[in-house]
Order: sequence, then C-alpha cells, then structure tokens
Amino acid sequence: MITLFIFIVALFTIIVITGFILTNQIIYIKKKDDDELYNREVNEGRFKPEAFTQLPCQKIEIQSKYNYKIHGWLIAPHQANKYMIFCHGVTVNKVNSIKYMDVFLERGWNVLAYDHRRHGESGGKTTSYGYYEKHDLAEVVNWLKQRVDPNSMIGIHGESMGAVTVLLYADMVKDGADFYIADCPFSDFEEQLVYRVKKSVNLPKQLFIPLTNLFLQWREGYSLKNISPISIVENITQPILFIHSQKDDYILPEMTKNLYKQKKGPKKLFLAQNGSHALSLAENKTAYEQVLDEFLAQYKLDN
Repeated sequence: MITLFIFIVALFTIIVITGFILTNQIIYIKKKDDDELYNREVNEGRFKPEAFTQLPCQKIEIQSKYNYKIHGWLIAPHQANKYMIFCHGVTVNKVNSIKYMDVFLERGWNVLAYDHRRHGESGGKTTSYGYYEKHDLAEVVNWLKQRVDPNSMIGIHGESMGAVTVLLYADMVKDGADFYIADCPFSDFEEQLVYRVKKSVNLPKQLFIPLTNLFLQWREGYSLKNISPISIVENITQPILFIHSQKDDYILPEMTKNLYKQKKGPKKLFLAQNGSHALSLAENKTAYEQVLDEFLAQYKLDN
C-alpha cells in the first residue's frame, strides 16, 4: 500500500512538473532584447531613426480590460481619414512594425502601432498567441475610433502572432475594421505547436498535447483549440489580404493557403518568392507593395 501511494505521488509530481514546463515554454516564451531588436532593425535598414523623429508621433496609453496599460504610437501626419493599426509578432515589439508603417505612410495613411501584452512597454504577464491579445486589439480599435471621425477608413495589419490576433479579433466584431492584412499567420495553434515540437525534439503529440491543454486551461483559462483561425475565418466578411513567403519553414505557407481557401467573400493571396518567416516585405518589397496596391484598389479601400 505504501509503495502504491509513493508511486501515485511520484507520478502526480512528474505530471505537474511536466505540465508546468510545457506551458511555461508557451506563455513565457523568451522575447528578443528590446535594444538588440532596435539595433537589428536599424542595421538592416528597416528603421531609420532620423526620419522617424521627424514624424508627429504621439505616445499613447490604453487601458486593457486585464488591468495593464497598452503602450503605442499614433502617427498622423496626413489630413486623410485613413488609419492603419499594426500588430507585431511574438518575441518582438512595435519597432518591428515600422517597416510596414512606412509603406502606408507613403500612401497617405495615418498609422497606429502598439506593443502586445508582455512585449515592449506594455504590461501583462503572459503571452497567449491571440487569445487575450484580440481583446487588447479591440481596446485599441475602440480608442482610435473615439478620437477620429467615426467614418474613417480603418485597416489592421498583423504579422505572425499579430496576424493570428487580427483574424481572431475580426471574428469577434462585425464593424471593427474595413479590411485586414494577415502576414504569415498560423492556421491552428495546436497544429503549429505539433510541427515545431516535432521539428525540435520529436515528441509524440499524444504525450504533450493533452497535458498542455489541461495545464493551459488550468493556468490561463483557454486551450490550444481556442486559438484556431482556420475554424473562424469563414465568418469574417471584410476583405482580407493573406501574405506568406513560400520559403517560410517556421510557419508553413500551407497554413495561409488553407486560410485563404476557407475564407469566403473578398480576399486576395500573395505568396512571396523570397524570404524566411516574416520577411516577405523585406525580401520582396516591390512585389509586396504592388499586391497591396492591387488589393486596396480592387476593394476600393484606397480612397
């Protein structure tokens, strides 16, 4: 009897420790150092500090429903009532959005970029890959709408996790934005996690997926299945431009292809020839901007 009790306690302890280790790797994913990220973007020519300092940049703070501040920039040099909101990927911050901001500033759009929870200057203790981030995006959109003409054109651009956040948000609301751009999203978090784990340590999903779901539900209030753009994308009625590099081996381009197929109504797909994950613009600038212009013109979003 004592031996059985010890075995049960030992097994329970192993399960708990393993569950914490697995979920810690997800919710506390290691972020890039802010200074290193800044220097990388400057050194690779995607961020020009001298030009940025000349822009009318307003630092903003928005209250999240989860009791922390969302920090961002509102840059509105144009009279036009056109605004783009930018959602960066996991492990980076709003500096990573500047390359996209520049594209729209050149086209007469005003822009807003912000840090997701637990990234950059924003508060929040954990990363949820779009589950809680979509509600922060809702606060950002509402904040912007309260300060500009209610009839303003609003678009939202997301990269990687930011693109997932954009899609999950778009399913929540019917009048959130006029259009969305999803650059290299995953279509399903469980599928993405299985792919990444198999590629790195090759654990069978029958071992870690149930345990991960159990502990995510217990610790954070959601499961992997709650982060699945492929399950909701057909509900989104607004135009979506889907973008992915064909050489992306971090999030496979097939995920974006599947999202595009599942989306009903207005949509466009751009599969960039060059670049690894999240580098479609950097490595295909001319083609990227051409497709963007075609998308905006096709759905009369550039007025």
